[in-house]
Amino acid sequence: MNICIIPARGGSKRIPKKNIKSFCGKPLIVYSIETAKKSNLFEKTVVSTDSEEIAEISKKYGAQILYRPKELSDDYTSSVDVFEHAINKLNKEKKYKYACMIYPTAPFLEVKYLKEGFEKLKNSDVCYSFSATTYDFPIWRGFEINHDKAKMFFPEFMEKRSQDLKEAFHDAGQFYWKKINCTEKFKFDGNIPIIIPRYLAQDIDTIEDFIRAEMMYKAYCDYKN
Repeated sequence: MNICIIPARGGSKRIPKKNIKSFCGKPLIVYSIETAKKSNLFEKTVVSTDSEEIAEISKKYGAQILYRPKELSDDYTSSVDVFEHAINKLNKEKKYKYACMIYPTAPFLEVKYLKEGFEKLKNSDVCYSFSATTYDFPIWRGFEINHDKAKMFFPEFMEKRSQDLKEAFHDAGQFYWKKINCTEKFKFDGNIPIIIPRYLAQDIDTIEDFIRAEMMYKAYCDYKN
């Protein structure tokens, strides 16, 4: 059986109470809980948190709660550490084969991509699958600014046409599937990326991101209807 873990601490700094901030009419974390439950992939959907407020809202929408210790609730704790803590705790109660971490800030996540991640992982010899998307501009044309002047990272690609450059990808920050019996720490290399369209991928780290994500979400809902 599979288990879903949603890591959601209460002390977000750049967007206060980000995980439960109202996003297009409901708390942001609710989108992740609802998608996990709708997928029918999980025996349990568990929110790992240090916040009573997040716990109350999550319970109301059908998630179970795992309170995490203080040492896993500061600004320096990685989501991977929280994921591993939850797996170790929950796997003592019952042996699960697969675990999926869904971020609480993934309102664009769709069931079909969760299922694709699970199926591809299950039928592979690797430890992880994860959501990814494409850069919207060739990274090979990127540059830094040094003393008010541009300096390309890869000047050898200056004369190349964009259609001749390799497509590049990055983490979409929506979910990670793991085979629980794997001891290897998560890394991109050698694991399976599940490609999400760019219009369904938006990091939500700042207020600017949040506003952009709401605008994208409303536009996507209008497009679907």
